[in-house]
Amino acid sequence: MQQHILIAGAGKGIGLELVKQMLLTENNIILAVSRDISQLRVMAAKVNTDSGTVRLIPIASDLAKPDFTKVLEEALAEFNFKPEIVVYNVGLLVNKPFAALSNSDFDQMFDANVKGAFRLFQFLLPHLAEGTHLLGISSMGAFQGSAKFPGLSLYSASKAALAVLMECLAEELKDRGIRANALALGAVQTEMLAKAFPGYKAPLSADEMAAFIADFAVNGSRFFNGKIIPVSVSTP
Repeated sequence: MQQHILIAGAGKGIGLELVKQMLLTENNIILAVSRDISQLRVMAAKVNTDSGTVRLIPIASDLAKPDFTKVLEEALAEFNFKPEIVVYNVGLLVNKPFAALSNSDFDQMFDANVKGAFRLFQFLLPHLAEGTHLLGISSMGAFQGSAKFPGLSLYSASKAALAVLMECLAEELKDRGIRANALALGAVQTEMLAKAFPGYKAPLSADEMAAFIADFAVNGSRFFNGKIIPVSVSTP
């Protein structure tokens, strides 16, 4: 069954692997949003040529910028795109001791990790149909009662804000049949993790986690709404 899927934060890591997973289902159409779409462009050229139709639409957009709505509005209209699954996978991690964090660090992480989601979901409201699943990708560091780590105070706080936003959207949009959930991910081997924690080896690869997220994005809203679900091999 064909679905229209919008993935924000799709340019690399888990987001890029999630695009690949969603394309495994025949006829799915993916609108992939990222500031850097270089890898997405290469993928789209091959996928769209092989299928003989447009299945992957890379959109270069920074959700923190005021004009992000223009390029998305144009894409939705051009491709008659009606989002049925929206995954907010944008993430920015700055690993610094609390005393060393700046106002700029705060603004950058909260803009990327939660304000972008607020702006995207609010913009999409008129375009969402009954049955749409909104999914926020949060972190185990944001999960209440989980182990916390030095240097991640603002990252964890911003991802916690995203998770609670998804809870609230589930309540506000339930009368429209729209469901919203958050997945609190444990450590995954990505470029972002390697940069923040050099030498650390995560228990899961980006493609493994993306396979789980893809399945949950498609099927999870049948079983969950307004939930923050830990996805980790360790206990909180």
